[in-house]
Order: sequence, then structure tokens, then C-alpha cells
Amino acid sequence: MNRVHRFKRHKRIRKYLAGTAQNPRLAVFRSSKHIYAQIIDDQTGKTLSFASDNKETGTKLEKAYKTGKKLAEKATKSKITAVVFDRGGFLYHGRVEMLAKGAREGGLEF
Repeated sequence: MNRVHRFKRHKRIRKYLAGTAQNPRLAVFRSSKHIYAQIIDDQTGKTLSFASDNKETGTKLEKAYKTGKKLAEKATKSKITAVVFDRGGFLYHGRVEMLAKGAREGGLEF
């Protein structure tokens, strides 16, 4: 049931969120063990940057924070400073919140 609710929330959110060349979309996916984030330009359908916590060490919260920071560093190298945050239907707390905090501290604005 939880997965079905997440898909419904994500569908509702995506009606209003779209990434452009100026403000691409930062999409988050959280599994039970890992967290993944990518920056997407929805107009062209291209992924501009990607980061995951597969190689990180620490607790899940620490790994999410490091992943957000790593993604922000990659994005600033690609001259991306502002994004639209797409939490993927996940609630904005825990690992999703820590990823967002890391991305903000890394230099992304949203």
C-alpha cells in the first residue's frame, strides 16, 4: 500500500513540477538501503548529473547528506545553480531532507 500511495503523491506533484534548461529538476529516489539523485532537463529528456550513495560510508542519513553535497558539486561544475526539487512522492523528512540539506549547502538553490 505504501508504494501505491507514493506513486499517487508523485503523480500529483509532477503535474506542477518540470525541469527546464535554466531550472532543471532534482529528482530523488530512496530505496530501503540506498538513495539516488539526478538532475534532469525535462524539455530535452536528458539527465545532466547523477549521484548515489553506493560508495559512501556512514549511517543512511550521513550518506544521504554526502550524496546531496556530491551532486551539488557536480552541478556547479556544469554551471547549474538553481533547480526544482522533486521528492518523488517521498515525505520530506529523514534521508530526503538530508539530501536536500547537503545539496543546498553544496551550492544549489531551490
